[in-house]
Amino acid sequence: MTPVDRFILEFDTALRSVVGGANAQRPTPGSETGANLALDAEQRKHAAGLMRINHVGEVCAQALYQSQKLVARNSEIKEMLDHSAQEELDHLAWCETRLKELGSHTSYLNPFWYAGSFAIGLAAGLAGDKWSLGFVVETEKQVENHLESHLKKLPEEDHRSRAIVDQMRIDEIEHGQAALNAGGVTLPEPIQKIMQAMSKVMTSAAYKI
Repeated sequence: MTPVDRFILEFDTALRSVVGGANAQRPTPGSETGANLALDAEQRKHAAGLMRINHVGEVCAQALYQSQKLVARNSEIKEMLDHSAQEELDHLAWCETRLKELGSHTSYLNPFWYAGSFAIGLAAGLAGDKWSLGFVVETEKQVENHLESHLKKLPEEDHRSRAIVDQMRIDEIEHGQAALNAGGVTLPEPIQKIMQAMSKVMTSAAYKI
């Protein structure tokens, strides 16, 4: 793939992340179940809020992986980031599809989430591969915790959303472990705390907007 081809591909991914239209390579989990079986209006609204948070998380993931790939020093690390980014793209498409089924929308702040995450990922990448990978490890750990909490918060009847979130959780664990195995280091506690605080702001806003 030429640099021009790569640029076009990455630009297309960024555009689809922000405005919608992402394509998944894997089937949507839970597709064999009814889209809104036994969900009342309040349950659909609540499920949509949670899935919008998850979708924003995937918008951020695309920005992070794209920026980190851009400055990664090691070709094997670039390949690992690329593989994880593709699975995150599946997540993005799954969440977008589920939001449409629930009669809701993606976050209106997606351009802001993407731009901010791209800048953060670029800074992490410029710090060096071990710190960049450490950032992936910590990010995936926090995302895993969010997804586990969403499995507890989603309506029991919403089998489709729960199937999507559960598969996302499995993938996030694998991505974090891959980054750790590739040489990721543990981030200083103050940075972890800052990441947690930023995540709370994002989740609070994305649930409604």
